[in-house]
Amino acid sequence: MTDPVNRAEFDSLTPTRDFTRRNFVQTAIGSGFAAAVLPVVAQNVITTPSDGLVVGEVTIDVAGFKMPAYRAAPAGGKNLPVVLVISEIFGVHEHIADVAKRFARQGCLAIAPELFVRQGDAGSYGEMAKLMSEVIGKVPDAQVMGDLDAAVAWAAANGGDTARLGITGFCWGGRITWLYAAHNPAIKAGVAWYGRLVGNATALTPRHPVELAGDLKGAVLGLYGEKDGGIPLDTVEKMKVALAAGSAAAKRSEFVVYPDAPHAFHADYRPSYRQAAAQDGWARCLAWFKANGVA
Repeated sequence: MTDPVNRAEFDSLTPTRDFTRRNFVQTAIGSGFAAAVLPVVAQNVITTPSDGLVVGEVTIDVAGFKMPAYRAAPAGGKNLPVVLVISEIFGVHEHIADVAKRFARQGCLAIAPELFVRQGDAGSYGEMAKLMSEVIGKVPDAQVMGDLDAAVAWAAANGGDTARLGITGFCWGGRITWLYAAHNPAIKAGVAWYGRLVGNATALTPRHPVELAGDLKGAVLGLYGEKDGGIPLDTVEKMKVALAAGSAAAKRSEFVVYPDAPHAFHADYRPSYRQAAAQDGWARCLAWFKANGVA
């Protein structure tokens, strides 16, 4: 992985683009945007070039189930660091695919698996409440952990060096980042973007990050917004206390809380996007992976 991009390099990822309605409708993994996020704030959307990369859909076998995933990697690359990219509740739409391409341009094999596909098509839902109740709320944590294990195995067989394994995720995927860093002993580091830290125990979500903090196998950097209405800052403080009493990796974990930043401040396609916080978070993400062996 090369050094973090500077501001000019980050800005250069946004060429002029003609957005029409068809650009917004998700028709295949990594293309278009989920219906629930429309309308998209087109002028902010970052588009990373694909030249020199191998990008697109792959199929990962999970005990006989064919799970789709978006893969991005340097063309011809071998023994590449592996980064799992975990989506928000909207699935692997264009923004998540672009994040995978950003990691690929840093020399990584990035994999963004469709973790909701058994329960439904997250990208087709226009109503957030229905998406949550009919799809997201039916996804078991145990299923997700197994799917990510399968993605890591696929990476090992397809040019990835899983001794240099990282994970990052956004919102729903931020919570999963904490969980997987406690699940897989091979994880070197994680970066959790505004993932929920506490919650009620259910059959599908039996434990939450604050309860698993002591078991972290890889150090996690938490990137959170001060004005996030769904993640109170007192839950960040609870997580810090749990980390301080945990494993060596837990003790190395850190938080950055961005003043005045709302939830989803990295999501360049949404009104919540905050460029300064997003750019700083991206630079910190790359530096964190590099410092913790995902490089």
